[in-house]
Amino acid sequence: MLSVYICEDEEEVRRIQRECLEKQIMIQGYDMEIALCSGRPGEILEAVEKNPGRGIYFLDVELKGEEMDGFALGREIRRLDPRGFIIYVTAYGNLAFETFRYHLEALDYIVKESMEKMEEGLGKSLSVITERMRAEQGEHREFFSVKVMDVVKHVPIDEIMFFEAAPGTHRIALHGVNDWFDFIGSLRELEGQLGSRFLRTHRAYLVNVEQIAELDLKDREIRMKNGERCLFARNMKGALLERM
Repeated sequence: MLSVYICEDEEEVRRIQRECLEKQIMIQGYDMEIALCSGRPGEILEAVEKNPGRGIYFLDVELKGEEMDGFALGREIRRLDPRGFIIYVTAYGNLAFETFRYHLEALDYIVKESMEKMEEGLGKSLSVITERMRAEQGEHREFFSVKVMDVVKHVPIDEIMFFEAAPGTHRIALHGVNDWFDFIGSLRELEGQLGSRFLRTHRAYLVNVEQIAELDLKDREIRMKNGERCLFARNMKGALLERM
């Protein structure tokens, strides 16, 4: 069962959100329950610490009179629950840059332009989360997990194109289907961790063989299914042709 947390500083809005979510959970038969509805971010974090596991978090951005705003709260939640679902319910229209800056990966932004629109957005979020959970359970996907700053990121292994080592540093860039970020690590360790599905094609590249679209034998380039390119060493030509 997924625990649902609401952090909203306006009591009336908080009440409406809770009633709407409880109604949707009951009508749709979702495997969820309201764990806490509060205007205090500290209370939310304390409850999450006491009840570890994947949760759903509906957060206001501007929490008046509190030491942390919704972004800071989201960051702490990400530390405690890396795979939780964060949804911002806010008066602000465009929060994409701020959530990117905080590495929050918010599921959605519901704008409080009207109570009707807000309730519609709340219901839609629960539906999307349910579908995602069903897809994950049905696919039995494997995830690559790595700490980036203060956030643990989880990327489906089949969505990774390749890893690229930055010259002269200990930083590795992960190139995914719809994602890119870098972290501290080594290709040698990743090669041992990920096994035969990834091939060390070059001193700077560890490639997901299943995501290769074609080889440019003349320029010794690999074109991936998402259009990105990386290199392969001369002595890797045979191994690549065998695997394709």
